Amino acid sequence: VLEGALKGLTSGHLLAGNEKLLNQVVMDLLNFMAITVPDSKSAEFKLAVSIANSGLCSLHPLLEGWPQELALQKIVKSSKANDILGVANQRLIQILAGNLSAMEPSTMLQMVDELIEKAECECSTTGQKVAFHLICSALLQNCSALADASHLQTALKIYSLLERKQLHAFEVPSKWFPDTVEGSSLPVQLLTDYIRNLSSGQTVEEEHTAMMLLLLKSFIGALKPPTSFPKTNIWWNPESLDVQSCDYLHLLIGLFDLLVCGSSEGNIAISFRKLMQLLFKVHLQAPEDLFRFFSVLWSYSYNHANQLGCTVNAVLQTQAFYIGQVLLAAQTVQKKKQLASPSSPATISLIINLSNPVREVRRGAAACLQVLSGVESPFSPIIDKLVHTVEELIADPVYLSQALGSLFEELQAKTKQKSHQKKLSGALEHLLACVRDSKCPSYIARVLLKTLEAVNSEVVLGHVLPVMERLLQKAGGQPAALLKDECLLLHLILGKYDEDSAPLLGKEQQSFELFITALTTAEEVCFGLPTFQIIALEQITKPFFAALPDGKLQQRLLGVLFNLLVDCKNPLCAQAVNSAFKGISVDAEQVAVELGSFEKAKSPATVQQTRRQKMQQQRKPQEAESATESGTMNWQRITLILELLQHKKKLKRPQALVPALFNLLARCLEPTALEQENLEYTKQLVLSCLLNICQKLSPDGGRISKDVLDKEKFNVELIVHCVRVSDVPQTHHHALLLLGAAAGMFPDKVLHNIMPIFTFMGANVMRLDDAYSFQVINKTVQTVIPALIQAEDEGSLEAEGNIESVVVKITHVFVDALPHVPEHRRLPLLAQLVNTVGAERFLWILPVLLFKQHVTKTTSASAVGDKDSALEGDISFWISVCCEFKVQEQLQSLVKILQYLASLPENKEEDVPGQKKPRQKKSETEATAALLFNVESHSSKQLRHFKFLSVSFMARLLASHSFVGKVAACDEMEQEGLQQLEQRLLEEVLCYINVVARSVEVNADQPTAKFWRALLNKSYDVLDKVNALLPTESFIPVIRGLMGNPLSSVRRKAMDLLNNKLQQRTQWQEKQAQLLLELVGELLSIAQHKGKEEEEQAINRQTALFSLKLLCKCFGARSQDPFLLVLSVAVDLITTEGEEKNVLGSALLCIAEVTSSIKALAIPQLPRLMPAVLKILKNRQQLLSDEIYLLSAVTALQRMTETLPHFISPYLLDILTQVTHLAKTAVSMGPSSQLNLRMTSLQTTLATKLPPRVLLPAVAKCYNKHVDSHQGCLGPLMEILQEHIAHLEKEQLSSHQSELTTFFLKALDFRAEHSEDDLEKVGDTEGHVINCLLTMIMKLSEVTFRPLFFQLFNWSKTEGFSKDRLLTFCRLTDCIAEKLKGLFIFFAGHLVKPFADILVQTNTVKTDDAFFDSENNTEKSCLLLQFVIDCLHKIFLHDTQRFVSKERAETLMMPLVDQLENMLGGEENFQKRTTEHLIPCIGQFSVAIDDDSLWKPLNYQILLKMRDSSPKVRFAALIALLELAGKLRENYTVLLPESIPFLAELMEDESEEVEHQCQKVVQQLEIILGESLQSYF
Repeated sequence: VLEGALKGLTSGHLLAGNEKLLNQVVMDLLNFMAITVPDSKSAEFKLAVSIANSGLCSLHPLLEGWPQELALQKIVKSSKANDILGVANQRLIQILAGNLSAMEPSTMLQMVDELIEKAECECSTTGQKVAFHLICSALLQNCSALADASHLQTALKIYSLLERKQLHAFEVPSKWFPDTVEGSSLPVQLLTDYIRNLSSGQTVEEEHTAMMLLLLKSFIGALKPPTSFPKTNIWWNPESLDVQSCDYLHLLIGLFDLLVCGSSEGNIAISFRKLMQLLFKVHLQAPEDLFRFFSVLWSYSYNHANQLGCTVNAVLQTQAFYIGQVLLAAQTVQKKKQLASPSSPATISLIINLSNPVREVRRGAAACLQVLSGVESPFSPIIDKLVHTVEELIADPVYLSQALGSLFEELQAKTKQKSHQKKLSGALEHLLACVRDSKCPSYIARVLLKTLEAVNSEVVLGHVLPVMERLLQKAGGQPAALLKDECLLLHLILGKYDEDSAPLLGKEQQSFELFITALTTAEEVCFGLPTFQIIALEQITKPFFAALPDGKLQQRLLGVLFNLLVDCKNPLCAQAVNSAFKGISVDAEQVAVELGSFEKAKSPATVQQTRRQKMQQQRKPQEAESATESGTMNWQRITLILELLQHKKKLKRPQALVPALFNLLARCLEPTALEQENLEYTKQLVLSCLLNICQKLSPDGGRISKDVLDKEKFNVELIVHCVRVSDVPQTHHHALLLLGAAAGMFPDKVLHNIMPIFTFMGANVMRLDDAYSFQVINKTVQTVIPALIQAEDEGSLEAEGNIESVVVKITHVFVDALPHVPEHRRLPLLAQLVNTVGAERFLWILPVLLFKQHVTKTTSASAVGDKDSALEGDISFWISVCCEFKVQEQLQSLVKILQYLASLPENKEEDVPGQKKPRQKKSETEATAALLFNVESHSSKQLRHFKFLSVSFMARLLASHSFVGKVAACDEMEQEGLQQLEQRLLEEVLCYINVVARSVEVNADQPTAKFWRALLNKSYDVLDKVNALLPTESFIPVIRGLMGNPLSSVRRKAMDLLNNKLQQRTQWQEKQAQLLLELVGELLSIAQHKGKEEEEQAINRQTALFSLKLLCKCFGARSQDPFLLVLSVAVDLITTEGEEKNVLGSALLCIAEVTSSIKALAIPQLPRLMPAVLKILKNRQQLLSDEIYLLSAVTALQRMTETLPHFISPYLLDILTQVTHLAKTAVSMGPSSQLNLRMTSLQTTLATKLPPRVLLPAVAKCYNKHVDSHQGCLGPLMEILQEHIAHLEKEQLSSHQSELTTFFLKALDFRAEHSEDDLEKVGDTEGHVINCLLTMIMKLSEVTFRPLFFQLFNWSKTEGFSKDRLLTFCRLTDCIAEKLKGLFIFFAGHLVKPFADILVQTNTVKTDDAFFDSENNTEKSCLLLQFVIDCLHKIFLHDTQRFVSKERAETLMMPLVDQLENMLGGEENFQKRTTEHLIPCIGQFSVAIDDDSLWKPLNYQILLKMRDSSPKVRFAALIALLELAGKLRENYTVLLPESIPFLAELMEDESEEVEHQCQKVVQQLEIILGESLQSYF
């Protein structure tokens, strides 16, 4: 088939003229042309013969000369049978190689590409694998005969092909080692063995590996360096090599990498080492060439451009170092000396690699460098230094630059010998010569200069200037052709411009010019790297600028910087210029030169000169025009310079700029300049610069000497003029801030313009709502006003009034502007103003002016509501303003306001029509007062309004939370300082009260009388507030004087003030206590006094008693004697008939407090006191009409009982009587009412404070007294007794148990004695008795309780007494069982039979007889049943001792089950009794039985009740059955069979309710038992 296809291809014209198809056919048939089988009769052999005999050989030049059939036959005949495969294929290789060499270069290169593409294909068949080796051998034989360009291109492709074929590490026989095989062609025997083993399916890895090694050998031998390769150059510089040389180096590095990897390990490492020797022998035989090659390997990783197109990774680099170390060590001393000299790149390459980021690379370089240690060389000082610090170099890549820096520091120190200095200098020059050498690769120069970053001097910069010039010229070309490494190198060279090398710029003009050139090189030469301009700008630092040797250089550099700022379009450049200028320290004179460099015409210095020049320009417009042209200024450059100056801190002699800046400001204000362009921003910059200079010259804002800056050079008038002519708020801000600064430095120059400044602020700046405007106002206030005050203080004392006048005027400006100021700015604005002028002296002026503004403003207001709201808002704001300051300052201001109010006339003198007043010259003080409130310019109504508003404000301020909080926050030191101010303020208030009081008397008959009375009341209000602040030592004498005042209102006010003081403080000093106790006499006289004005006197007496109570509370415990009289007087009051109830209430409270304080000293008064109090309590009608009166009486009784419990026994029965009566009233008022709380406390006092020998008889008597007539009082009485018993000790209880038992037996008879009374009320009383008894029982032991219990049991069964005792006993038993729980089992044995009998006797089914002989038998029987069942339930519930034995179970079973049909009390009671009491009892009974033999009869008896005629009974039986099953759970399963028939009957019960309940029970049983019951039905 293949032969037929071959004939079809060659016979026709299919391939003729179609070169591409022909090439493809030939490439595909090469697999079949190789002889893979020696048998000539085989199909493979015949096919190869057919291809050879076909026309393809004549059609394609690659196969030309391949012998046809005869040729093959010749080979077959001439060769041995064993070698025919090798001979034939070797002959094919020769023909292919010869034909390739004979082709045209272009055709040959195309054919090489196609052959390589064919060889790269995956080899799977024998023919393909053999063809691969044939093609490679043919290509290598052809390659050696090619010229440079074709040779290296072909070599690269062949190497790429060989590199991709991985060699397996199989051991190669020694006969096939590369060094034992002669020639470059594949041996016939090796080829034969390979093909035979391949055809027979045997492994061919050894033969394949041997053939690949021989191919590599052939490649090394065939590879030739190009003629252009600079083998003799010191540096094999990839940056300057042509393409062929780069390719050659690429191949050498690739071969080295391949051979090194193969030589490291494996079975064929020896072969690779032989090949490595061959490589060195053929291509790098001379040591100089070898180490030039190693230098490339060692340093190529730093190359960013990668001209060779290969990668030297850290592993290869490290391997190269260690191989180089071995080779270097093998050299002779002479060769080592040569390699360590500057004529070899080895030393430089080793040094720079000591800063490699990879540790192992640094280790390898250090190892090589150690070999050169001791070799005589110009680099010996460096090598010796580095070898001695090799550990540090290996550990830290940065250490190299530090080591070189410390080494070459010795050149500056000059401490070593001259010979050593000379060697060091020579070594540095050789390093720098390498950098300067244009043939040295830029990446090596870059890294070398990087290692020298710590070595800076004029010498270093001088050596690298040629490199800088060359690179800058190259960068300036069109287009710029700098490598990235060259850019980085230039960056490093620019880094050498520092303070150490700066002197060179004065010595060598070229260095400065090159730096300027770099500054102006703004183009981005290398993408991603900063421009040379930015790098150069970063070098302009403070030390560098200061180290420049000449001021002219600095001036020129400044000019270049400013020009860059004007011309640059790159924001990074502008930022760099800004940073550079900010960092350097500049002389202001140099900046002034730059600002004035464009100034031609002289500018006016003052406003007058400006105006004069303006007039001249109006007269001579042509001259002005020419002057304007001649004085043209570069405003853009000036603006940029001014912007830089804004944040300039390092400025020498800044005052030198002042004239130039004022000159600029004057030029900005010229009409021509204003017409040309808007220079507001420039003006702001000038003003800001001037402000900065002022702050530098006077950091504290004080005056400066004339030597620093002459005040004549500071033109304040020009600044004010700038404010006036500008409409821009920002310009105003800057000017005002500058004026503020100027006020401190030159106050006399600012004072002449003080009011225009503040008037302008009030009309303009204060209305702006922005933070900056507010800050400007604050700054102006903080600077201008203190300067003003300081200037006046430094003058004469006569200027005091003038200061006050100026402050009033300034404050007036602020107050007038206040309505237009944004609300949130008002408070901080005024606070800042007052703080600045001095709150201690001038705070009072601000409120006075605010009062005047409000009075004037509200005169025209129409609606009353508007006036009130406006007043409230204004006062709140005024208080906020005042509370911004210290308490001392506020008190001082109030004193001054009061003094000012007192100085005002009482009324305005009305003008007589037609009569002129004589004009009198006012003093300065009067003039200031007139500025505050001019009486002449205001009406009488406004004057009165002003006074009333002032006093009202003071009262509000003193009572405000803010003010009081500030007073409370004062520490002890501040409090001491406040006392004098408070005393002074009190004196002023009293003086003003006298003034107002006189006005009240004078104007009593006038229409203004009401106003004066209101003003007096307000003044008293102020007095109250001041008293609250007074120290006690000042307060007490004042109060004593006021209490002696003839006016009752004044006396009452004094006592109120005293009471407030007593309530506010809790701790008093001894001296203060003595002063206060001296007031007792005055208070007693008021309390006993009766006058004509009874109502008012009653209030005063009540207040006096309250004051005495407070005094006693504060001091009664430690000073009892003064209060004995108080108690006597109070007792007299409560025993007096017809006294006011409010007075009596206060007297009772006073008695309570005094008794509590003086304790036993009150005993003499008890015979009068206690009956009087009890008498008040008995008069309930009067008592209950006034709750306060009632509370006072109860409080008095409680305090007396608590204080003197051992002395009230004669009155105890009456006390108990009244307490039990009042307890009902207290309960009715609610649990949280004051009366209830006081009564509870009183009851507790009686129960806990009295001994049982006193209380128990009294309780028994009280019980007997109330048992018939006041049964509602027995509950509170029992509560007292219950709490008393709970409080008793065990011994006390034992001693009084008999007495208590007798009492309880009597009390338990309450139900029997009142058998016909209302059951609910009787039950309530009985419940109190039982609770009380339970309290005693719970404190008894088993030994003492058992006889008591049986005594009670016998008591209940005593014949001849009512059966109601049994009802009481059952209830008591139920309660005892509830309390004792499981312990009750030990006492319950005797109850089983009686309880069973009761269950039978109360069952209406069993008997028709009534149990109780009374009309309410049914209700009592139901109660009895409930108590019995509940008691049994509790016994069963807490039975853990198997109390329910078989006998007891049988005794109780039927009576309990029969209760399911007991309809006693009707259906409703039956249903409630069975559901809530009986059925739970039966369920718990089943649990307590714990005997399955008893469960069955119990269950059966319940089942029988399901057949009762009553549906209610059947219903109850169902519930009982469910309860029984729920308690027994799975134990009920044995009882289920007998229950099913009964349930089945009820499933069809005639009562729907029973039927539905039965279904529910069945469902619940299924849930309980966990199985379905449907199968049972």
